[in-house]
Amino acid sequence: MQIVIVLLLAAVWAAAMWLGFWYVFPVLFPATLIVAGAAALGVYYLNACRTLAPSALDGPSPVAAPDVAYRNYLLVQVWRDWWTISRTVVPQVYRIASGIVVRLTRTLLGGLWGFFAFPIWVALCAGIVAAAVPAAAFVLALTVLYGVVAAVGLAAWLACVLVLAAVERVFMAYGRILQTCPHPFCYERIGLPEYECPGCGARHARLSPGAAGAFRHVCRCGARLPTTVPLGRFRLAAYCPHCGGRLPERIGRVRVEPLPFVGGPAAGKTTFMFLGIRALHARARSQHGRLAFVEQRHAQAYAGAIREFRRGGRPAKTGPELPLATMVDVDLPGRARRILYLFDPAGEHYTGATEVESLRYLDHGEALLFVVDPFALPQVRRALAQDERDLVDHAAASSEEDPADTLQRVLNDLRSRPDQGRQKRVAVIVTKTDLLVRTEIGRCLGHDGDVRAWLDGVGLGNTVRTLEQVAGQVRYFASGLATEPADVADLLGWASGLAPAAPSGGDHPVTAGDAQEVPGTAPLRAPWPVRGRGSGRVPAGYQAGRWAVLCGLSVLTVAAVTGAVVAAAERFPF
Repeated sequence: MQIVIVLLLAAVWAAAMWLGFWYVFPVLFPATLIVAGAAALGVYYLNACRTLAPSALDGPSPVAAPDVAYRNYLLVQVWRDWWTISRTVVPQVYRIASGIVVRLTRTLLGGLWGFFAFPIWVALCAGIVAAAVPAAAFVLALTVLYGVVAAVGLAAWLACVLVLAAVERVFMAYGRILQTCPHPFCYERIGLPEYECPGCGARHARLSPGAAGAFRHVCRCGARLPTTVPLGRFRLAAYCPHCGGRLPERIGRVRVEPLPFVGGPAAGKTTFMFLGIRALHARARSQHGRLAFVEQRHAQAYAGAIREFRRGGRPAKTGPELPLATMVDVDLPGRARRILYLFDPAGEHYTGATEVESLRYLDHGEALLFVVDPFALPQVRRALAQDERDLVDHAAASSEEDPADTLQRVLNDLRSRPDQGRQKRVAVIVTKTDLLVRTEIGRCLGHDGDVRAWLDGVGLGNTVRTLEQVAGQVRYFASGLATEPADVADLLGWASGLAPAAPSGGDHPVTAGDAQEVPGTAPLRAPWPVRGRGSGRVPAGYQAGRWAVLCGLSVLTVAAVTGAVVAAAERFPF
């Protein structure tokens, strides 16, 4: 009897195994595979949404606040997001799958019925385990998606970087934009200034198309800053990267033109500089242009000098320290735009070779203003009668430095430049001519006005010929307190590379108000507005990159679900 029962049970078990593996397994296994794969896909998609959708810096995939500016999302952060999703989903799916397998084993194989439920257990567990294959394929497809998004985005980014950099270089080359530092003990040429964020004051040392962005850099405070001058970078406050000194507004948009005034002590450099500013300001007003000081202290010094001129006096002697350039921003109609650096050091800086070497701004300019005190020329001094000498000594201080020696020291220093000190334009300015024409030796200068011939006749011929050898163009000019402002404006306009003098009738008449008004320091550009998403949110570029990945992931998810449904419909037709 027992043998019969055993044989009956064996037959029943065999029948159950046959039915289970022949009819149940082929249905239950693919169904479990589809359900398990869809569940794993759902877990991945939910974690991806949690990671990529938030805009806060401290989200599931935190974005570290940078020291200065955020880097492009596609360079680093995109892979951090991928790794955050992957390292979160894989352990989570594994825990869920292993937990289900353990519970199925305890439930289906925990008693005698386990001998008959074995095919069901195998189908369910095999389906869950086999779901790892499509899940891995999906992860691989997502990794490829990340790579495609990164590759396409980086290719577009690189193209924009190259185009923007080329456009800016063409702009700088076409405008012959020169950027130099006007501050003492620096005077360095500047390739790219440091720019200050108007939102938080952070200094951006490399605000140009690059790893931090093509069109905009995002500051640590969230402000979006332009990367090139054509995009508006000149509207930010700029600083010298070498000494940290403030640079003029519009630096990088218009050419900086260093104009050194070369001359010995009491040669009249400061007086002529103020007369030149007055003349340029009158010219700008007459042509409906603008002239403004960059520094308030220079505007105040100019106003004081003008008051002194009106009283019949002269400006105070320049101090012995290295000069900060008197910065004047000139904007005339047409393309006549310059930031003039007017360097007016004390004449003592030209009395020795070591002193001249400290004037490093001489390394960058292409124009020179050689100021000659006629009463410092030995031949003129010897020719003065006693009454003329008394007249000169009473009216103005005279330089004790021979102008020929001053110029020779400067030229010796300039020869250390790669171009051997070549200058495009040199202006030779004979000052104090209002006194000079009252002397016998200077009376002829007042009659024919041939400054070059007069200099040649008073012993400065060799100096004049040396200048004409090292300069492309040389102009000679006689200056006094009563010199016509239009003539002074023509000379400075030529020396600085501004538009040449207007044709006859081209200027509006210069009124008394034009000549007397003191230039201000009004800004010549609108400040860059503070715009951005704030310091607590990721940059817009990061959010756009994450949404692009999430959109691609959504497309993959829909494609995977659709494929599963189609496969199920084909496998189990209704």
